[in-house]
This record gives sequence, structure tokens and C-alpha cells, in this order.
Amino acid sequence: MKLYFSGFSLKNEQELFNQYIEKSDFVVSGFSFGAIKALEYVLTTNKRVDKLQLFSPAYFNDKDKKYKRMQLMYFKKDASTYCDNFLKNSGFPQGQYSRYFHMGTSEELEELLNYQWSVEKLEQLLLKNIKIEVFLGGDDKIIDSSEALEFFRKFSEVYYIKNKGHIL
Repeated sequence: MKLYFSGFSLKNEQELFNQYIEKSDFVVSGFSFGAIKALEYVLTTNKRVDKLQLFSPAYFNDKDKKYKRMQLMYFKKDASTYCDNFLKNSGFPQGQYSRYFHMGTSEELEELLNYQWSVEKLEQLLLKNIKIEVFLGGDDKIIDSSEALEFFRKFSEVYYIKNKGHIL
């Protein structure tokens, strides 16, 4: 299986996480927006999954509607500039993300921003004996990693990596 779900406006970036990704047929992983997709996949699949790895999950439970509306407005106004700034803030060195770039859509961004990580969904996985690992960067400029840490630590093994950004 070895399923990996890409982040917003990215494609085939999983090699950036090679030092963390567990190489197993029964592990599903995802980065940022892809972490949402990975979780939803694991919740609905009938295939065997032993572990879910979430790299910098797109955790915006702590953001208000105004923040989310503004993000969407900026994206719709100039998607290229928005994505450029988003990926720079993710921790990519200047010009390094072009080989992974794949223009996201406003629908994807809206889904990412409005997704509500829920206690019930994570508890469902634990009841299925699926191990959850979460990797967070201490210097993340995309999400509030301390808020994400507080939420995910109840359900998973969390690796909080100081001096790392969203891209770890």
C-alpha cells in the first residue's frame, strides 16, 4: 500500500520526509493538507493499516472565520503569489519548491482551512489499534504547532522538532 498524500499545492514531495516515513505496506502518511486526506482515507478504507503518520497536519481548529475568509480572499485575488508566499513560509529555501509545485484550487484551500480535526475520528483509529504519529516543527509559520501539539498529544505519539518549520 505505502500511501502518501501530498500537501496543498504540492505533488511528489514525500522524499522530503524520507527520514521520518516508515517504509511499510501498512503505513499511510500525509503532509499538511495531505494529513487530512490520509486521516479520512484510513477512516474509510477496509484495507489493513497499522500506522498513520501525519507530517505538520493542517490544523486550523484555532483560527476564526475571518482569518479563513481572508486566506481564501488572498488566494482568489492572486493564487500564484499566495502559493509562493505559502510555500516560502513552509520553510522551503527560495526556489527549491518548484519541482514539487502543483497549483492548488480554492476548493482545496477552503477544505484545508475549514477542516475540523475531531476527537471522535482519532479515537476511532485508536479503537482499531491504528498507531498515530504526528510530526510538528517548533518554528512552523503555517500552523500554531503548540496548539496542534496540545490537541494531538492525547491520541498519538508526537515528535515536536525544535528549530524546524512546516516542511520539517
